[in-house]
Amino acid sequence: MLFSKSRKHKVVSTGTAETVARVKGFVVDPATRHVVALMVRKSKQGDTLPWTRISGFGPDAVTVADEAAIGPADEPIAALSGKSNTMLKKQAISSFGDHIGTVTDVAFDGDTGAIQSVLVDGEPVPADRLLGVGSYAVVLEAEPTP
Repeated sequence: MLFSKSRKHKVVSTGTAETVARVKGFVVDPATRHVVALMVRKSKQGDTLPWTRISGFGPDAVTVADEAAIGPADEPIAALSGKSNTMLKKQAISSFGDHIGTVTDVAFDGDTGAIQSVLVDGEPVPADRLLGVGSYAVVLEAEPTP
């Protein structure tokens, strides 16, 4: 799955079959290279859906048991949230400080939230090279020299 294709997904309650929110963005923990939460909008409960509260993440919608899965961000998620920690459209730089390109998308596993690759100018960079996400750039481990 791609961040770009998953933004604006409906978040649907499996208990009521009603839309309870829409996906606004993704909270990524660069240390674990996983999506740890979704930022949502149009929910009365809050703006954060922890990954652990997601029942399913499919190509058309995200399912949750009920609207109570959504709430305010806890402290660890809040520390990784916010506009300065988004990945899309940010500069990608190497661990040596070299400009690599621009992050055009992020591929992730819809079952586990594991980041599979970071697309830089459309080219996939393996997730194991992701080192950090900040207000200026996404930092990727430099490719080994032959």
